[in-house]
Amino acid sequence: MRRSISLSVLMLGVLLIAAPLTAQDLYVYPEKGQDAKQQEKDKFACYEWARDQSGFDPMQRPQATTPPPQTQAPTSSAGRGLVGGALAGAVIGEIANDDAGKGAAIGAASGAIFGGARRNRQQRANQQQEQQWAQQQAANYEQQRHGYNRAYAACLEGRGYTVK
Repeated sequence: MRRSISLSVLMLGVLLIAAPLTAQDLYVYPEKGQDAKQQEKDKFACYEWARDQSGFDPMQRPQATTPPPQTQAPTSSAGRGLVGGALAGAVIGEIANDDAGKGAAIGAASGAIFGGARRNRQQRANQQQEQQWAQQQAANYEQQRHGYNRAYAACLEGRGYTVK
């Protein structure tokens, strides 16, 4: 369980760290012959403007927009299934064959199997929720970053740069 949470958090971290690197591939060309000092001033002014307009700051550490999903702790389904199966098996074994012990053993084994399967289904459902959350967080980040890039490019174009 903790492994799947750690894996999801790691996956989200990789996505959020990689996203700024890929989003930085804007090429800026000074159409009006701006020198390097002027270019840096314009880029910084446009960074501030785009940040204020979009509400997104690419220089800040990405933050989750929603908390991670609450996962259900796996229950001791195998143990409960074992006990329940043993009781049911003992009753059925006593009625059918006058052998409660054999019925209890068969019931316990089948109960443990079904209980373990139930626990595995719950773990898979938890992992799926965590993966969906991580994907949603990455999509939200990309959307915010795209809005920032559009604002940044608009600002630079307004100052006489070609942005691609």
